[in-house]
Amino acid sequence: MVENRPWLNALSHLVLITGVVVVAFPVYLAVIASTRGPNDFYSGLVPLLPGPHALENYSAMFGAGLSTSGAPPLGLMMTNSLIMALSIALGKIAISILSAFAIVYFRFRFRLVAFWIIFITLMLPVEVRILPTFKVVADLGMLNSYAGLSIPLIASATATFLFRQFFLTVPDELMEAARVDGAGPMKFFRDILLPLSRTNIAALFVILFIYGWNQYLWPLMITTDTGYYTVVMGIKRLVAVADAIPQWNYVMAAVVLAMLPPVVVVVAMQRLFVRGLVETEK
Repeated sequence: MVENRPWLNALSHLVLITGVVVVAFPVYLAVIASTRGPNDFYSGLVPLLPGPHALENYSAMFGAGLSTSGAPPLGLMMTNSLIMALSIALGKIAISILSAFAIVYFRFRFRLVAFWIIFITLMLPVEVRILPTFKVVADLGMLNSYAGLSIPLIASATATFLFRQFFLTVPDELMEAARVDGAGPMKFFRDILLPLSRTNIAALFVILFIYGWNQYLWPLMITTDTGYYTVVMGIKRLVAVADAIPQWNYVMAAVVLAMLPPVVVVVAMQRLFVRGLVETEK
């Protein structure tokens, strides 16, 4: 029997509300700042109510608002970020699920060694191997290209590990039944494993999409053509204006617009995302 304690329920709700306020208040300030004029933040007082310049600021982001920073319009940079994020998320999932399938369901020499070599790469993030990776990409002629933005970031030891752990929980009877019915390995993978992995794929897609969308260092290294700038690079250029004061109303408008695609992805896939993280049995 669960004891009902009203004071404990009130305390838990107070903690939750406090956490939401702490997390959401900076986002609220960014939205408010995006509706204000360029001089509203130099008086020493932070405005807490929307201003009259919202339409002007957001329109400037898709027009010439970024011209002074040397960056293209925000729409082009958001398109580049979207292509990069989708390529990384889908590429990581495709490679990881196939590699996990091979490691779990195929018997070949050194398969566990191959898995642990993949897993050890978790100790080598992009920042550690960025110089040799840049050299390879440059030698292959992939600078200033969508392939250069996404392919070097596609491999994922984490996703391979998660898919491997899930495949180990799939009953062997399913594989035996598919074999009796005459299904080959790829038919078993396509018709049985993929549907069972739907929630895992959704959870990983959300995480990897946000990971690809927020990339800054790698796009900065390999792009010199403004036509391949990402939105995070554009925001950084807005802040770092030479010999001038940053126009924080434009910066915050760009931040709010850049936040929308990840938010849409999370909201659209939240149910599958939560199920993929908390379910132990499919």
